[in-house]
Amino acid sequence: MRSFQKSRLYSFVFLSSLLSAPLAAQTTGSAWTLQQCVDYALKNNIQIRQSQLNAEISKENFVQSQASALPSLNGNVSHSYNFGRTIDPFTNTFATDKVLSQNFYLSSSVTLFSGFQTYNTIRQNKMVYLASQYDITKTTNDISLGIASAYLQVLFAQELRNIARSQAEVTLKQVERTRKLLEAGSVAKGTLLDIQSQLAAEELNFTNAQNQLDIATLSLVQLLNLEKAEGFSIVKPDLADPSESLLGASPSQVYSTAVQRQPEIKSAEYRLLSSERGLSAARGGMSPRISLSGSYGTGYSGASKRIAGSPAFNFAPNGDFTSGGDTVYSAFLTNGFEVIPFSDQVNDNINKNIGLHLTVPLFNGLQTKSAMSRAKLQKQISELSLQQAKNDLNKAIQQAHADATAALKKYGATKKAAEAMQEAFKYTEQKFNVGMLNSNDYNDAKNKLQKAESDLLSAKYDYIFKVKVLDFYQGKPLSF
Repeated sequence: MRSFQKSRLYSFVFLSSLLSAPLAAQTTGSAWTLQQCVDYALKNNIQIRQSQLNAEISKENFVQSQASALPSLNGNVSHSYNFGRTIDPFTNTFATDKVLSQNFYLSSSVTLFSGFQTYNTIRQNKMVYLASQYDITKTTNDISLGIASAYLQVLFAQELRNIARSQAEVTLKQVERTRKLLEAGSVAKGTLLDIQSQLAAEELNFTNAQNQLDIATLSLVQLLNLEKAEGFSIVKPDLADPSESLLGASPSQVYSTAVQRQPEIKSAEYRLLSSERGLSAARGGMSPRISLSGSYGTGYSGASKRIAGSPAFNFAPNGDFTSGGDTVYSAFLTNGFEVIPFSDQVNDNINKNIGLHLTVPLFNGLQTKSAMSRAKLQKQISELSLQQAKNDLNKAIQQAHADATAALKKYGATKKAAEAMQEAFKYTEQKFNVGMLNSNDYNDAKNKLQKAESDLLSAKYDYIFKVKVLDFYQGKPLSF
């Protein structure tokens, strides 16, 4: 029985040393700092990539709207055959044979005035593009805060594991001491069994704490989109004990700073400006439109012919007869014809056109009126969205400040409780060591001490994170 207990205790010591290895690895170069975690996540996060692609779409829309103000230029080439009776467009005569036609032309047009629709559309798309840039920043901030929270969870789980290991090591020594007292006949066997039972419970606590650490590490690894968690460790920063000075500014001061820099507010503001430009563009639909157009073209027809060679005299009956009954012939000239060559036709058939056009909208099925109504509604929606974003930010800051204040108070209370429990446990341990206290009371005091230390640790990290949230709202760097 004695050898079994020793092997069990030694195995626990060995397990403790193995599980403490990742903690030592935190001081090596392979460990990740918070900034490294954030930087890596921002480069590999899918949500950020999606936001970037949406911004690229907005940019393309903006560039296209700018290009729409430039003159258009189109070229056209046609090659066709006609069979049967048709009018040749170049000779304006009827043709009955197969006719080959070719057309070449360039056309251009530009809108000179359209009620500033083009200008306002460009400004509208620019505002949308700028808003999409702030959407990327908003996603980046959310990911950064998520990484910071997960990072703190790993640190918290490490501290809990260390507490559990420390408690188990103290109980381990107490088991060894009690076993020696039992061999000397100074204590009953039940006392040793109670202490061994306490050790078993603390071994379980230690295992659970290690499992929590593994889960917290896995969560952080998944946020980083790493393939595996094996060998991953983080740097343990020096975290100052919570103090009221860390709260810094009041909620109203934090809000006045945050409302000027937070990306969700900037995005909503630019979308409001975009909707205002959209309304102006819709109103432009009621304005007359002036445009300038021009074209330059030429063509070729297989039916276009010209005289070829010298004329020849020919004779043919004219329907008259002589008195002797002979047929009377009349002389006439005949000409040879050839298809006008391609190069000659291209030069001869050149056509140029330029025109100035005025279009006055009189009635278009209420399209302009509906567009204006939709634009006005969209502007109202954007105004409400901006106000909602400000309200949400104000509420979030007030809640974060209240949470941080409550966390500080909780930390102060748990710190006093933990200090008092430590003193009480020292006194209890001394009484137990001299036989003035039974094992049940000793174990109960030890459990209370462990809970107090865990509560203190939880309050500490809870306060640190909530203060970091307030700092983040004020644009301070996310670091420990």
